Amino acid sequence: MGKVGAGGGSPARLSALLAGAGLLVLCVPGACGGGSCYPQLSPGSAPRWAPTPGGFPRQGPRGRAAATPLPLLGRPLFAVAPGDRALSLERAPGTGGSVAVAPRSGRRRRSEADPGKAERGEGASRSPRGVLRDGGQQEPGTLERDPDKATRFRMEELRLTSTTFALTGDSAHNQAMVHWSGHNSSVILILTKLYDYNLGSITESSLWRSTDYGTTYEKLNDKVGLKTILSYLYVCPTNKRKIMLLTDPEIESSLLISSDEGATYQKYRLNFYIQSLLFHPKQEDWILAYSQDQKLYSSAEFGRRWQLIQEGVVPNRFYWSVMGSNKEPDLVHLEARTVDGHSQYLTCRMQNCTEANRNKPFPGYIDPDSLIVQDDYVFVQLTSGGRPHYYVSYRRNAFAQMKLPKYALPKDMHVISTDENQVFAAVQEWNQNDTYNLYISDTRGVYFTLALENVQSNRGPEGNIMIDLYEVAGIKGMFLANKKIDNQVKTFITYNKGRDWRLLQAPDTDLRGDPVHCLLPYCSLHLHLKVSENPYTSGIIASRDTAPSIIVASGNIGSELSDSDISMFVSSDAGNTWRQIFEEEHSILYLDQGGVLVAMKHTSLPIRHLWLSFDEGRSWSKYSFTSIPLFVDGVLGEPGEETLIMTVFGHFSHRSEWQLVKVDYKSVFDRRCAEEDYRPWQLHSQGEACIMGAKRIYKKRKSERKCMQGKYAGAMESEPCVCTEADFDCDYGYERHSNGQCLPAFWFNPSSLSKDCSLGQSYLNSTGYRKVVSNNCTDGVREQYTAKPQKCPGKAPRGLRIITADGKLTAEQGHNVTLMVQLEEGDVQRTLIQVDFGDGIAVSYVNLSSMEDGIKHVYHNVGIFRVTVQVDNSLGSDSAVLYLHVTCPLEHVHLSLPFVTTKNKEVNATAVLWPSQVGTLTYVWWYGNKTEPLITLEGSISFKFTSEGMNTITVQVSAGNAILQDTKTIAVYEEFRSLRLSFSPNLDDYNPDIPEWRRDISRVIKKSLVEATGVPGQHILVAVLPGLPTAAELFVLPYQDPTGENKRSAEDLEQISELLIHKLNQNSVHFELKPGVQILVHAAHLTAAPLVDLTPTHSGSAMLMLLSVLFVGLAVFVIYKFKRRVALPSPPSPSTQPGDSSLRLQRARHATPPSTPKRGSAGAQFAI
Repeated sequence: MGKVGAGGGSPARLSALLAGAGLLVLCVPGACGGGSCYPQLSPGSAPRWAPTPGGFPRQGPRGRAAATPLPLLGRPLFAVAPGDRALSLERAPGTGGSVAVAPRSGRRRRSEADPGKAERGEGASRSPRGVLRDGGQQEPGTLERDPDKATRFRMEELRLTSTTFALTGDSAHNQAMVHWSGHNSSVILILTKLYDYNLGSITESSLWRSTDYGTTYEKLNDKVGLKTILSYLYVCPTNKRKIMLLTDPEIESSLLISSDEGATYQKYRLNFYIQSLLFHPKQEDWILAYSQDQKLYSSAEFGRRWQLIQEGVVPNRFYWSVMGSNKEPDLVHLEARTVDGHSQYLTCRMQNCTEANRNKPFPGYIDPDSLIVQDDYVFVQLTSGGRPHYYVSYRRNAFAQMKLPKYALPKDMHVISTDENQVFAAVQEWNQNDTYNLYISDTRGVYFTLALENVQSNRGPEGNIMIDLYEVAGIKGMFLANKKIDNQVKTFITYNKGRDWRLLQAPDTDLRGDPVHCLLPYCSLHLHLKVSENPYTSGIIASRDTAPSIIVASGNIGSELSDSDISMFVSSDAGNTWRQIFEEEHSILYLDQGGVLVAMKHTSLPIRHLWLSFDEGRSWSKYSFTSIPLFVDGVLGEPGEETLIMTVFGHFSHRSEWQLVKVDYKSVFDRRCAEEDYRPWQLHSQGEACIMGAKRIYKKRKSERKCMQGKYAGAMESEPCVCTEADFDCDYGYERHSNGQCLPAFWFNPSSLSKDCSLGQSYLNSTGYRKVVSNNCTDGVREQYTAKPQKCPGKAPRGLRIITADGKLTAEQGHNVTLMVQLEEGDVQRTLIQVDFGDGIAVSYVNLSSMEDGIKHVYHNVGIFRVTVQVDNSLGSDSAVLYLHVTCPLEHVHLSLPFVTTKNKEVNATAVLWPSQVGTLTYVWWYGNKTEPLITLEGSISFKFTSEGMNTITVQVSAGNAILQDTKTIAVYEEFRSLRLSFSPNLDDYNPDIPEWRRDISRVIKKSLVEATGVPGQHILVAVLPGLPTAAELFVLPYQDPTGENKRSAEDLEQISELLIHKLNQNSVHFELKPGVQILVHAAHLTAAPLVDLTPTHSGSAMLMLLSVLFVGLAVFVIYKFKRRVALPSPPSPSTQPGDSSLRLQRARHATPPSTPKRGSAGAQFAI
């Protein structure tokens, strides 16, 4: 069973390695699982869209600061085949550094140039295939093209300012971790290590420090201890001057702490082994440490002293308090295991976490590995009855069950994002395997509506689920998603948080300027939204908050997304139009707030040049950054707003030292930009300027200017729009139909939202619409579409239930049992509740609010107790009964009996059990108006009903300490009619084969029959049968009014039956299951296959034999005769055609019990 898994913010914001620390780790491809190394990570270090397998989401960078031993990037120890990938360049805002993607695999690419030429520097002036040389001259052998629309490449090689430094003596080291402070700091720290994959441990390490932006480095091994072997490097996210180093725990368990950006260190011994760290998001000295023996420690002195908080903590399930949602900044949220293996959600103060001071915000146990605290939300999962149930707490209020559409029946869930007071979740429903549906919630995270179906998913290298969804940085509400349609994956875009989606328009021309013939919807642009194989490095799509209009990604043009023939594309107008910029994969780095794009080719060969574009990818200039070709292992950009310096990590040969190339881009700019160097640009979607309820105008640097932008100014102006229908999504329980209207789904009762109301109070009565969260529109239709306050109607109690808190019907003698009273409708504040526990003790309550935590009671004797609850208010009353067994186990019980029977006719009821052999059983039967049960040792009983009406039968089966029950309702009449119904085959695609679905569909079918025929609903009973194909039984009943008069006669019911059959044969009975899905209801035909060849050569006796078989086959159906009659308008009397379904309606005196349902089914459900 899938756990709620994680997601969180956007890949655009999470493409760097750490939250708040410019860190990069390098490792050797091929030596650690095919090109990537994955050290143990602290909670929160994983991208929030890439959850840990089987777990609820890890906290992402937003809302908490995560510390991590970094993903590793490295260099090959052997020659790499040309089919492998090079490294891409990325930097996420606020993360303190650009990072490089580990070599990718699994995609076909074009052949590389001769490696020897690359080493010698030959071929440097060769232009990319099919592009123009500087000056617009066309290469030989190319087709005619439009130079104005082609991407221009300047082949003259220019030189960037750079310096190279070798980490001498570290040629054997195969891993490196890099931290660049940035933000006006010139300090860079590098920890290199020799990891022995045979021993599984680190055998050597070196620590290097630069104070001049990477021009030179100093080796600090003597300052940390010449014999000290370091394993990990941590940086405080709120104070980059504070550095923490961990020693290899196999040699010693110590911390080295620096408060001066790594210049000096102090060593502190530890009495436990640290597995991961978590820094406080505000307090720079507060740290949580998770040990290898699953203990959680806290420090208020930046690791100098530690205190034990809790033992048995679940890995990656501990969190600092979120400012604004928690009053205490030192509050810790954690999931801990009890002695008996259960998980529970605990909170306590970091310095005072004793048993007496711990709180349990969620009552009872939760599913293991399911706690997540993220922004204003806390999520847990609880599985009961074989189904997972998800609960959410908003701003630390009481937990509420998350409400998905009734028949979503999720088997896996991942929280994608909790930004902007809304939950974005990916749900894998019962009928999905490799796709997920996207749902978006209201502000409290309780009610979810569908945003997009069948989004593609993939499993990452560590088994984590990767959802093909990408949030574009800088433009709220804008997402890209890869949706699977008829086994084809296509890329869609939305500008309003999933309210509307459309395909991407392919470029008009290709790289050369030749026209591209691609017509929507048959052909479009498709993008790869996956992150790299290392989930802690950048992906292959990039956008930035400081460049909101620019998106760069790899993909292809065609009918579907492909892993071959990949090109690079750029959009400079926020996804409206796209241009092809390279025919092979490149990595893109944003410089100077996105004013300059840097492209470096994915290649396993040594390189010495890269490409720069000053006009959003329309033209590119070639620059060399080193005189000797370099095998590139990774790239780290300067943290901060301007990003004008980057360091390239690599090596000249497979056995050389690490080479660090510092590249300074300041020389490529003429000057700093002035106001006249900018132009206005308006955000739009296919010409529509109102995006998320506002018109936004940004300023862009003019493409012909080569000035330096400096700090990002944001939008120039923002103006709210008038609200239209496009600013509203369908509310919970409503579905958008083809005409654009939001109408209630077949399973949803709009009046149910007022059931918790009390007389004199008010509730919000939904119009079927809700405004998209974070939409800024005003006036217009806002008042018309917004939910209206409405006085709570006075209601009599209805739908009363009494259950145990754990849903069981058993209790242990001498132990507390918690009983929960539930009421569907009624005035909860003005209701008297009386509870009789059945053991001589009774209690009374003046309202339901005082019983929210349940009623606790202790039974001192073993037996079966009849617990009754009576609810009264001024408008009426209701009662419920629970038969509680105090002290016995079983898997499933199903009560099999007819749906309808005749008065004074013996009825057989059978309890069918799974498994069938469970030892000695006791059967407890409750039926009729009897106050005492019938107890038997056999699974079948017979009884009669002497009066007409509806009767409830309950059987409880006791086996050891387990007790299960099933309840069925049977209709008793003197005479009735029955007919088997069948449906359009497409109904089977939506049939989860569970009792609730059959009950709701029975009600919908009955409503359709009443509307098509005009027959009063009291005459019709519909029971949908278990199993596939979907079938149902239709009963025509002799309803009489409460006075006992005006009862239908047999002739009247015969007319009703003929009318029903007539309408069924005319295909007049149908219903809409969901928008666009029509279901036809018809009578099941009897088909008699020919037993002989019906050609003229056969004798008349053969024909006579066939006719005899047909008539015998028709004689198996039964129709009941009736004794009373009432006037009824005569229905049409259509002539019976051969094969007419009226032949299915036949007479009989006794109803045949339905066939035993298949294993696991809970029997047919019916509507009356």
